[in-house]
Amino acid sequence: MGDRDTDLFGKDLTYDDVKAATDRTTGRIRPVTVTPVAPEDRPEPPYELWFALEFMQHTGSFKARGAQNFIQAHREAGTLPDTGVTIASGGNAGLACAWAAQQQGVRATVFLPGVAPAVKVAKLRGYGADVRLVGAEYAEALEACEEFAASSGALAAHAYDHPLIAAGAGTLMEEIHARIPGLDTVVVSVGGGGLFAGVATAARHHGIRTVAVEPENCRALNAALEAGRPVDVPVDSVAVDALGARRATALALRAARDNDVRSVLVPDGEIVRARRALWDHRRIAVEHAASTALAALTAPGGYRPGAGERVAVVLCGANTDPGDLAHPAAED
Repeated sequence: MGDRDTDLFGKDLTYDDVKAATDRTTGRIRPVTVTPVAPEDRPEPPYELWFALEFMQHTGSFKARGAQNFIQAHREAGTLPDTGVTIASGGNAGLACAWAAQQQGVRATVFLPGVAPAVKVAKLRGYGADVRLVGAEYAEALEACEEFAASSGALAAHAYDHPLIAAGAGTLMEEIHARIPGLDTVVVSVGGGGLFAGVATAARHHGIRTVAVEPENCRALNAALEAGRPVDVPVDSVAVDALGARRATALALRAARDNDVRSVLVPDGEIVRARRALWDHRRIAVEHAASTALAALTAPGGYRPGAGERVAVVLCGANTDPGDLAHPAAED
């Protein structure tokens, strides 16, 4: 985070930050749709289950919220340079940054590894981004992005490790709370922790429990809780493309230390089964990162709601290849 960020937020992410993000992004993002699960699909003991369909958000994921808040906050503060914003990302964050920049008439320069899929490059260019392919790995693209920001004066954005990004993600919880009266628990997938930190901060304000769900072999937040500090972890999961952060953010760790947060790990098999169940029974095609949250309700050692508990599961993104859903054997 550079000097231009210092006046835009405090040391910790607060509910006031989420409220400010809500004010900035209202009318610029799609309000989330929530839907109850049909009675016959509810497991025992009977609890009330809702899905938050955030995969219907602009660019196909929740990332649009943080990107809008980041750019708008800097515009309001007069810290948005003529050279625009830049980000290194081959995934949802890059798409969201490019989209938000286009919406606000801001230049966006996105750095990707040279092996990035052509379809993703085309989509980024469709949002008006200057796409630069560098190296063979994300780390090389990130280094080039940082050098570009330093030399050009462009504002460097981050996929998740920034209070403005996390606060923007927290606006999702504000909408869920408004749409589901009496909500007890929200279940959300965790990668680096931007979505989780924002959601947990808002949920805590409303007295709602947060269940933080990670793949067993992508457990950056769970490991940070064990160690008492962010630590590097190996990553290997079917959901690694979106949940493969090697280290959780300090913001996420602070949010996770709250007494109303549960950390849950789920095996890849349950993630795959949850994704297929969403398709087979509801024709909802989501990425594995989204079905990770749902898997917490079925995985051994996962989260078990009590009788009468009102639970919302966030389905956070749909940037996936749906081709494998047509052939059950492809994921078995």
